[in-house]
Amino acid sequence: MSERCDGHEARPAGPRHWNSEEAGADTRWFALSVKPRHEKSTSAALRFKGYEEFAPLYSSRRRWSDRFKDVELPLFAGYVFCRFDVRRRLPVLTTPGVLRIVGSGKEPVPVLDSEIEALRAVVGSGLVVEPWPFLEVGCQIGIEEGPLRGVHGTLLEIKGRERLVLSVSLLRRSIAVEVDRRWVMPLAKNAVSAPSNFRALSLGA
Repeated sequence: MSERCDGHEARPAGPRHWNSEEAGADTRWFALSVKPRHEKSTSAALRFKGYEEFAPLYSSRRRWSDRFKDVELPLFAGYVFCRFDVRRRLPVLTTPGVLRIVGSGKEPVPVLDSEIEALRAVVGSGLVVEPWPFLEVGCQIGIEEGPLRGVHGTLLEIKGRERLVLSVSLLRRSIAVEVDRRWVMPLAKNAVSAPSNFRALSLGA
């Protein structure tokens, strides 16, 4: 019977403990969609099965009644990265918490090794890191900080790591202005979905 990447594969006759070393060079990194708030437990379950997994975390300060507490939260809420041979993905899909493999339609799409290495370098650097909305050229954005606060526009270009060039409609004319990317947020209705983030993950423009 054929396998599907949405989690509805035919099960083999009996259980089998998986060892990722069996696949050798055929293993690739993939993003797994997991149940909400199951990132850590799913990651641990995959590790127990012998897979190389990665669930990057970041520290966030939260208020608890009369005090503040630093907690570790997933950098990609609802997702865990895992390295495996996609042709033998059933043990991954049957791991508690796993919903599906992220891809295009029903085809799993691997994540570049270089992107995983970059993420690991950032998480291990000791620098402050936090989730941020995915921005791409052509999306509708709003400026939330700075002298243009409240203005909406279209993202035209990403220059370096800190500057964006956007078009702002004013008096039925367009102008281009450079703004700090930290001031900009995508408008909700145009926000890019999480699976696309993984396919175009970039830590620097």
